[in-house]
Amino acid sequence: MRTLISGLAFVLAAPAVALTADDIRTSQYNDGTLPEGQSAIAVKLQVLLDRAGISPGVIDGYSGGMSESALRGFESREGFEIDGLLDPAVWSALGGGDGGDVLQSYTVTQGDLDNLSPSIPENVAKKAEMDMLGFTRVSEALAERFHMDEDFLILLNPDAKFELGDIITVADAGPSLEGEAARIEIRKTDRRAVVFDASGKMLANYPVSIGSVETPSPEGSLEVNAVAIDPTYSYRPSVNFEADGVKEALILPPGPNGPVGSVWIDLTKPTYGLHGTDAPEKLFSASSHGCVRFTNWDVEELANMVSKGVVVDFVE
Repeated sequence: MRTLISGLAFVLAAPAVALTADDIRTSQYNDGTLPEGQSAIAVKLQVLLDRAGISPGVIDGYSGGMSESALRGFESREGFEIDGLLDPAVWSALGGGDGGDVLQSYTVTQGDLDNLSPSIPENVAKKAEMDMLGFTRVSEALAERFHMDEDFLILLNPDAKFELGDIITVADAGPSLEGEAARIEIRKTDRRAVVFDASGKMLANYPVSIGSVETPSPEGSLEVNAVAIDPTYSYRPSVNFEADGVKEALILPPGPNGPVGSVWIDLTKPTYGLHGTDAPEKLFSASSHGCVRFTNWDVEELANMVSKGVVVDFVE
């Protein structure tokens, strides 16, 4: 069950039927409260936050804790009162009045159909026998490419079969951010990773999963040690944790549906890193085994902004 942001203000009432692209394109924000459930204006808000470098996580049209934390990040960077509540001034600063179309058309290509994995087993030993832990469906791959929840992508394209030549509607989150990170703050209470350049300017702000009480994330300051794209995963139950009753060490193949997703940013504390996830929709509600999980697309963007020696501060 998703918890909605209290005090958000919108014109539209909760839709009685599934959202359409036209609903989203014509949605307007003035004042009022956010309708319960999924709304067209929430989709527009999430895309605008994403374009601004303040990731909402998956774009799905629900404004819950993850979207509220993104609004707080935007308010902090732009000098607004930090309350996580949308108002006309914040909407205007996001470009809500003239931000253009937040959706775009996309034609499914042969490349989208290639290199899919068969169904991925639950057992870690069975996963280790595979060549790749890739996407298993075209809709899954395209949802990640366009920063969307897969169910929302399908909802928005009810007639699509996601076959070669299909023309579908997807979110338009804009190009990846560019910049050179000097420091990253992992804000445990906010469940956000905040990226700063050498001048102290906020470059980006991402939702993350952190460790639990039983398997906490680190404390204090660490540094980036190395960056691995499409990493394998070393399953070492004697060092980290045991899964599925498997006691022997294994090497799992790379892939976005692997335990660390599509990127591993190694930290100077052994076995800890910043990495992707195979379940982006659970990012803000799940806990990790001590590492910091991002959506694959967010950590891919971050990987292009960091280098060895970048400071990573873990703060409450």
